[in-house]
Amino acid sequence: MVTLMSESDTQSTPAGERIAKRLARAGVCSRRDAERLIADGRVSVGGKRLTSPAFNVTESDHIMVDGKPIPQIEPPRLWRYHKPAGLVTTNKDPQGRPTVFERLPPELPRVMSVGRLDLTSEGLLLLTNDGGLARELELPSRGWIRKYRVRVFGRVDTARLEALSKGPTVEGVKYGPILATLDEQMDSNAWLTVSIREGKNREIRRVMQWMGYHVSRLIRVSYGPFQLGELPRGGVEEVSRKMLRDQLGPTLIKPRPHR
Repeated sequence: MVTLMSESDTQSTPAGERIAKRLARAGVCSRRDAERLIADGRVSVGGKRLTSPAFNVTESDHIMVDGKPIPQIEPPRLWRYHKPAGLVTTNKDPQGRPTVFERLPPELPRVMSVGRLDLTSEGLLLLTNDGGLARELELPSRGWIRKYRVRVFGRVDTARLEALSKGPTVEGVKYGPILATLDEQMDSNAWLTVSIREGKNREIRRVMQWMGYHVSRLIRVSYGPFQLGELPRGGVEEVSRKMLRDQLGPTLIKPRPHR
């Protein structure tokens, strides 16, 4: 018989980290899915079944899901993935469209994306096994530049491109500075290089549409210091731990203690 752990029990829980975060770091599921597991009564700590996600755990706690111990927490890892167009960056798509995670090699552990690329966008997508690392890499305060190659229809006004560096306001949404340069102008379309720091939802497509340019292709070629390079479409390559230490510091990516 499993004892239920009530809300009052959680109030005296010692300092540590939220149970949903621990489950996500152990690769069991996302934080949101962890809350569902708890609500369904499938998570126990020290033999007591949780009834609320408002519960902290420490490294010494014995955590089980569906009666099985959760996996040991692996050190943070990062992969470069060349996302093809036509894949959704989500674990489950209600419309039944193919997802990034369905196309990854089976030998990869459970991973999550650092940010997203929309259905028709392609190029560099970073993947990690660690939710904390994903959030760290997404922080606007890190100031990392996301660089894209963008193909648009029409003839491009370079003066208007340069004006984007002041940060445009589109339909009431204020965007940060956008650095855009014309690489090649052809009869009916042009190639641009566009660099942004914030990465708001569909930022480049919305700004280009506001300028009167339809984006026909959008390829992310870098995310901060991480480059797409010659990685083939659909290819996955792990970032070395040396590069992670060099770019993020030893404190952030040091191995997690195992129990």
